[in-house]
Formats: sequence, structure tokens, C-alpha cells
Amino acid sequence: MQYINQLGPVAALVAGILILVMPKLLNYIIAIYLIIVGVVGLMK
Repeated sequence: MQYINQLGPVAALVAGILILVMPKLLNYIIAIYLIIVGVVGLMK
């Protein structure tokens, strides 16, 4: 069950990193948000 709870934050981190690889202005904002959500989720 703990694995499922960490799936969302990991998915957010992966999505954020992938968006940073192919950046545009809005993509930077979305990527930073997703990375922050992922890190905060993993720290809980």
C-alpha cells in the first residue's frame, strides 16, 4: 500500500523532469510545480 501512495509523487517527478528536457515557458512553470509536489510527497 505504501508503494501505491508513493506512485503519485514519483510520477510527478518523472513528468517534471521530462518537461524540463523539452522546455517552453509554460512548461517550466508546470515542471517546477510537479517537481515540488513530487519532493514534498516523498518526504511525507
